[in-house]
Amino acid sequence: MEAKTNAMRILDKLKVSYKHYQYDADKAVSGAEVAAILGENPAQVFKTLVTVAKSKKYYVFMLPVLSELDLKKAAAAVKEKSVEMLKSKELLPLTGYVHGGCSPVGMKKFFTTTIDSSAQNFASIIFSGGRRGLQVETSLEDLSKVISFSLADIVEK
Repeated sequence: MEAKTNAMRILDKLKVSYKHYQYDADKAVSGAEVAAILGENPAQVFKTLVTVAKSKKYYVFMLPVLSELDLKKAAAAVKEKSVEMLKSKELLPLTGYVHGGCSPVGMKKFFTTTIDSSAQNFASIIFSGGRRGLQVETSLEDLSKVISFSLADIVEK
């Protein structure tokens, strides 16, 4: 295994149990492809999106890879008038992560995080481990020991 990511070091430090999966990042570009390569249910594989609100505050949303973020629902979940996706080039300087490898764990600073309520349907969820080609799986209960988050319906129906 390659060197641990910041996200994995934080999970280890807090003694949070997790599984990790590595895959060829060049073979999987979309979340759907990642789920297929891992042989996992795409509803259980979550992507991490970073948004910016009119107030200039940043918010993190986690949702199943086949879903689209409903910006109105997302804004309502964080009590903002509106949110929009962060521009790709702003992601690395803000979070320390690249597009396709953005983990909710271990960002340069913590941002209010909302996870789609469908995550409650699973014993664990799978999300980026902080590098393209690396996913980690843990329960919401264990994830709550590492980051604080709320659950809300944030996907387009």
